[in-house]
Amino acid sequence: MAEDYLTDDEQVEAVKRWLTENGPWLLAGAVLGAAILFGYRFYESHRTARALQAASQFDQMTAALGRSDRVGARRIAAEIVDKYSGGPYADHAELTLARMDVDDGKFADAAAPLAQVMNDSKDTELRKIARLRLARVQIALGKPDAALKTLAQGGEPGAFSALYHEVRGDALYANKDRSGALEEYQRALALTDPSTGDTGLLTLKITDLGAAPAAKTAAP
Repeated sequence: MAEDYLTDDEQVEAVKRWLTENGPWLLAGAVLGAAILFGYRFYESHRTARALQAASQFDQMTAALGRSDRVGARRIAAEIVDKYSGGPYADHAELTLARMDVDDGKFADAAAPLAQVMNDSKDTELRKIARLRLARVQIALGKPDAALKTLAQGGEPGAFSALYHEVRGDALYANKDRSGALEEYQRALALTDPSTGDTGLLTLKITDLGAAPAAKTAAP
């Protein structure tokens, strides 16, 4: 390289010229980098603060439910949904609102928050839970066909397979498809681990249809 043969003074002058030509760009880059870093830190700080605020309100909602203050719990849940839409606390607040509606026998009111979580939650598992609960609500509303459609559109249920088969069986039973319901109940029972799941109700549904619960086959 030619620079290797410059004298010390010449090298100093070369550096000066380079800084004169490129200094403004270096300064601009440094300012931009600092601005990006500051913006990122501000964003993270803001997001953390919002999460803490949402968590605090969620705790207040849970405490209100614990002392049977359903009016207060509803008010706080609605605030969480409004202020923190799209976040996990809003999803859980929606599910809580739906559960209170079901407890109050207001199944039609429960459908909207469940559909919101089912369609918009970023949490895959919560979407599956909401879909399952919405199907149950639709059955309670006398809409078993809508429930079957809801369950069919959710993709693979994964860990919720047994529950999905059971609720699908409930929808078929409501449609007076006894053989279809029995098949779904048998599938649900086969997928349910007796050590972790409640097989009693499934067994009752199967025997009520005049069949014996299918015996589980031993793992090879």
